[in-house]
Amino acid sequence: MEEKEATQDCKLQLAQKLFLLRSPDVEDIEKASLKDEVLALIKADDMAGLYQACCQELGWELDQAYLDATNGKNAEELKKLDDKIADAEENLGESEVREALLAKALFYIRIGDKENSLEQLKITEVKTVAVGQKMDLVFHTLRLGFFHLDFTLISRNIDKAKSLFDEGGDWERKNRLKVYEGLYCMATRNFKQAATLFLDSISTFTTYELFSYDTFIFYSVLTSIISLDRVALRQKVVDAPEILTVIGKIPHLSDFLNALYECQYKTFFVAFAGLTDQVRVDRYLYPHFRYYMREVRSVAYSQFLESYKSVTMEAMAKAFGVSVNFLDMELSRFIAAGKLNCKIDKVAGVLETNRPDAKNALYQATIKQGDFLLNRIQKLSRVIDL
Repeated sequence: MEEKEATQDCKLQLAQKLFLLRSPDVEDIEKASLKDEVLALIKADDMAGLYQACCQELGWELDQAYLDATNGKNAEELKKLDDKIADAEENLGESEVREALLAKALFYIRIGDKENSLEQLKITEVKTVAVGQKMDLVFHTLRLGFFHLDFTLISRNIDKAKSLFDEGGDWERKNRLKVYEGLYCMATRNFKQAATLFLDSISTFTTYELFSYDTFIFYSVLTSIISLDRVALRQKVVDAPEILTVIGKIPHLSDFLNALYECQYKTFFVAFAGLTDQVRVDRYLYPHFRYYMREVRSVAYSQFLESYKSVTMEAMAKAFGVSVNFLDMELSRFIAAGKLNCKIDKVAGVLETNRPDAKNALYQATIKQGDFLLNRIQKLSRVIDL
């Protein structure tokens, strides 16, 4: 049982391999072996519909004999499951009926029939009383959502799971839900919330059906770097024993985290370049690749500039191991976007920081709100006078 729990759901393995097959960043030689792996996973679970879709999309030669045989096999299996449900309804109790209905739902999930899977899970839920069993059905639905990257389905079922926990539920499932929600947040670009949920789950992680613990640490570090300040980053990530035991196994990740914290920006940029390949081939992170790259650079530049009132472009370029021209273009974009509080003196080749004063900003906001309130009062007094 433990070995099974420590293995990623085969459908999510298949989804990642399909993503790599479609990716322009994967070489053709690697795609040849990926095709064999994908076909093996498809045929192992008799996924006739997905096989046909892949043949059409990826230009594979369709084996009609295999397709007909698989459809026939699935129809036969479905008839057996329906007979078992009918027998349970006539001769057995409610729990046996529920088990038969669940078996049919799991069959649809196995063969990759999304619509029938969701319908059968709803039917099974009607016969389910225990909160824990209802939660397990929600987890099945969430994994189905992650396979298809159906974020509407995922969001709806996360909310449903939270409402179920109001009725009860054990801590193990609650902790698992945090990881599911964290993955959903990361996949929808809410990196701050993802980091919070992942870090809360580090010491209680058991969600191996989604990804390995190494991948979980990879996601935790990546989301934390652009979400936490230096103090929180040290407390929750840099010095976290759970992260320290694993981070060395993941290429470039240790240098990426520690070099940023220790202000070794040249090392940080080298590690950063190495990590881009891993981000680019991750199906959850790939859609946010450019955004994440910008955010990481913004964090590094902001951290460097915090130590200076003014600094030469040459000194900053040397610290990051890049050319002055590259840095000039980079900083210009970030300044224009409001990501960096500084200005470039091109003639002198100097960067001058203009950090916003918190007290002054509060004072200006108070004056602005006060003026707005006075204007409203004056309009109201004119109405009353009339």
